Amino acid sequence: MSSATEVTIQSYPWPIIRLSDLYLLYAEALNESTGPDAEAMKWIDLVRARAGLKSVAESWTQFSSNPTAYTTKPGMRKIIHQERLIEMAFEGARFWDLRRWKEAETVMNEPVRGWNYTGKTADEYYQPRLLYNQTFRKRDYLWPIMENDLIVNNQLVQSPGW
Repeated sequence: MSSATEVTIQSYPWPIIRLSDLYLLYAEALNESTGPDAEAMKWIDLVRARAGLKSVAESWTQFSSNPTAYTTKPGMRKIIHQERLIEMAFEGARFWDLRRWKEAETVMNEPVRGWNYTGKTADEYYQPRLLYNQTFRKRDYLWPIMENDLIVNNQLVQSPGW
């Protein structure tokens, strides 16, 4: 029997990065360096197989309105971006991915729409409405350098737009 003041501490190896994240990053790097080849698709297909989905080639050939998208570098890039957004949803990767891909200026300036949360009845609630307008400027890709750092080192140049 343990006393009320006794504490048991268990360490848990918290995953810093998921294996599927590494696979998708590697597939993205392969696509950018050598184009959409079997090696790049292998890593995406491993992530898809874990989720019970068919391969990229099979899925896009059978079910897409653009069945050859996975055969071109830009097409495969869009597929990888989509796979990352789905696989890494709610894990904080989207914030950084959109900036890394230079897509934040487009995506983060779209209005955020949702249900009418002030509605009292189901008919009132299920009315789409504008929740807020986001603003993302080109300068937001880079954060400002602290003024003190600029003073200490006069060779530094402030980030554009700041």
